[in-house]
Amino acid sequence: MAEIDFDDFMKVDVRVGRVTRAEPYPEARKPAIKMWIDFGGEIGEKKTSAQVTAHYTPESLTGKQVMAVVNFPPRQIGKFMSEVLVLGLPDANGDIVLLSPDQDVPLGGRMH
Repeated sequence: MAEIDFDDFMKVDVRVGRVTRAEPYPEARKPAIKMWIDFGGEIGEKKTSAQVTAHYTPESLTGKQVMAVVNFPPRQIGKFMSEVLVLGLPDANGDIVLLSPDQDVPLGGRMH
């Protein structure tokens, strides 16, 4: 495994946000959900899509705090422009479980 130094780590801006809106994304190649995430005043609301339909519905995501990389350039995902990358881990079947704080924390907080 390649090592990085602290400056490399600091280049990745991981923040907490709250899903304000979520809806199915049936046009995606693999089942996905579109999300609009509020990261607070400095960053504001950003959108993304994620293949998380095994564990989540749009209704279960609304109001959930999630962790995301906010400093990647926007990326076109089909007809949808993704502005952040939500973070997750695979379960035993390879389905994604989103990373989120275990307590409610202020929006926009940076991981460190």
